[in-house]
Amino acid sequence: MSSENNQILKRAEADPAYTWAIEDIFPSDEAWEAAVEKLQEKTGEIAGYQGTLGDSAKQLYGYCLLETQINDLLENIYGYANRQYDVDTTNSTYQAMMAKATSIYVECSGKLAFSSPEILAIPDETLEQFFADEPGLSIYRRSIMEIRRMKEHILSPAEEKLLAAAGELAGGPETIFSMMDNADASFPPVIDPDGHELSLTNGTFGSLLESPDRNIRRDAFMNFYHTIQKHQNTSAAVLAAQINQLKFFAQARKYPSTMEAALNVTNVPVSVYKNLIQTVHDNMGFLHKYMALRKKLLGVNELHMYDLYTPMVPDADVKITYEEAKKTVMDAVHVLGADYQAILEEGFNNRWIDVYENVGKRSGAYSAGHKVHPFVLLNHKDNLNSEFTLAHEMGHAIHSWLSNKNQPAPDAEYVIFVAEVASTCNEALLMQHLLKNTTDRRVRAYLINYFLEQFRTTLYRQTMFAEFEMKINEASEQGIGITSDFLKGLYHQLNALYYGSDVVIDEEIDMEWARIPHFYYNFYVFQYATGFSAAMALSQRILKEGEPAVKDYIRFLSGGCSKDPISLLRGAGVDMESPKPIEDALNMFNELLDEMASLCQSMDN
Repeated sequence: MSSENNQILKRAEADPAYTWAIEDIFPSDEAWEAAVEKLQEKTGEIAGYQGTLGDSAKQLYGYCLLETQINDLLENIYGYANRQYDVDTTNSTYQAMMAKATSIYVECSGKLAFSSPEILAIPDETLEQFFADEPGLSIYRRSIMEIRRMKEHILSPAEEKLLAAAGELAGGPETIFSMMDNADASFPPVIDPDGHELSLTNGTFGSLLESPDRNIRRDAFMNFYHTIQKHQNTSAAVLAAQINQLKFFAQARKYPSTMEAALNVTNVPVSVYKNLIQTVHDNMGFLHKYMALRKKLLGVNELHMYDLYTPMVPDADVKITYEEAKKTVMDAVHVLGADYQAILEEGFNNRWIDVYENVGKRSGAYSAGHKVHPFVLLNHKDNLNSEFTLAHEMGHAIHSWLSNKNQPAPDAEYVIFVAEVASTCNEALLMQHLLKNTTDRRVRAYLINYFLEQFRTTLYRQTMFAEFEMKINEASEQGIGITSDFLKGLYHQLNALYYGSDVVIDEEIDMEWARIPHFYYNFYVFQYATGFSAAMALSQRILKEGEPAVKDYIRFLSGGCSKDPISLLRGAGVDMESPKPIEDALNMFNELLDEMASLCQSMDN
């Protein structure tokens, strides 16, 4: 099946071989409904534990086991609905199923909300005696102590129940954004030089911006953002609602800011976030240097925002089918050992992946770490970017797989701060593999161009997103209205700061914030940049040291949340409380820039 045609198929027309095996969660929608009924039975048992968790080790252990069973059912119920919805957001059946799953999740959260205050009320010596009396409680020690770490931010049982009930309302902004961005978004097509219409969607936008034809790039850019601009006030209102709900929960839980509320959940110091922004600011000259090189190599009088994605060595671009991408990714991760490759092969051969775009399918890509096995969503195009996306998402998938296999249920789900490390490490290993196996100077230049873009889009651009997210939250907390004009003005200023004087900051880019789903993920984006920096350090150590580094890395991938994320990364050889990993990554970027300039000069001579 080719991904390179202008016709976007309906979901029912998709080749099942290239869709994920959703039946591995539930064989049918009817089985999903049966699981919902089973969950309702299980939640009926909760009342028997309320008010008794401090009575005995047996009661506390029984509750922990019940909560694990409920969470396992919830994961499958919510996950099945989410996966079905994401592959066809226009399907009313799965819109309704997703809404029902969200309500069920909120309802369960409300019924379980009493437990944290009760666990907090158990005296230290009594809790230690419980651990001694009931050996089975040991696997819950970390999660119980995490609750106690959050003591000053956990409220009374009644207040916790109220906050849990507000969860469905809190998810409203993200749901509205998703509907606008995926189900309702419709863009005018782009006309190529031969008069043919090129479909413009969230899925094809990136590919069109990579086109060697500048008119196609410009028209795609203009058509896309002019369409979004028509709804700028609605988009601003939805983003403002997202910030308001974050403020509500942060204030309710007695945090001084939304950022501290978000980062404390995963035990990441706020200093790590601000250190990233400061270190990138200190090295902004490297990005400005790259923009000057891009302008020179493209041979344009003005470098526009729609010129930032097209390869600077366009004639080295090659078509890479999905099957070819799988083989190359498999070869690239051989340094991680046969066991790692075996998991990757299992994912390839057993339909963990939903490969191609279809009508109504969610844009972008992700990996969802179900216990049965991970589910990876792609919108694959036959190009280098999609090959790297495959490596990236399967890095997430194998991280989930190893953590689920090596950790008990309470410690299996890794926190988001480390989430982007495994995925980006795979990308770095893929790049090093490709560079090692090419002798053609033009191909090497093309690959380095792609690597430079990874640094630009992940380390610089995601840090810019993180700074934008920080500033809009700070503005709201200071009483500044989050209007379309405010958002556009701030976004324009940041683009000018990051890209420098060699780039024309087209006014259309001022609306880019309105298409970024991660602004609804609660201070998520900074972790792409920190994860990228950590991954560069880890990949270099793996390639230089071999087996000892691989063992440490696999131990990290298998760690789940058994330790705090900073400690897990230190165990693999990276200290993210220091600016060094970020500085080292940016220095690597600068070295690649110099090699790119040298290669291009030699090709011209």
